Amino acid sequence: MEMTEWVSQVRRGLLEFCVLRLIGVAPRYGYELVTTLNRWDFLAVTEGTLYPLLRRLLKEKFIESSWKESPAGPPRKYYSLTPSGQELLTSMSREWTKITQAVQDLQDE
Repeated sequence: MEMTEWVSQVRRGLLEFCVLRLIGVAPRYGYELVTTLNRWDFLAVTEGTLYPLLRRLLKEKFIESSWKESPAGPPRKYYSLTPSGQELLTSMSREWTKITQAVQDLQDE
């Protein structure tokens, strides 16, 4: 497996977790999620990747959306966690802690 393929798989797995974490802090609109994630090269994402993920999370009822007026332009669609989305995020956070601890333990071997 090439390194770029491995990185792509890792990023794909982490993107949902990162999006849920950001939305869990405060409701956010799509472009805001893109620009926030793009602060870190490893998490950088395009709108073409993000919006299908958001649609899936909406369909699965982990997030909900609402339109809000913007002081600078047209209204924006904000995404927020549903109760089941909060449960998913809590579970993912717990598992992420276990995974990172296990990897750290391996490095310390």
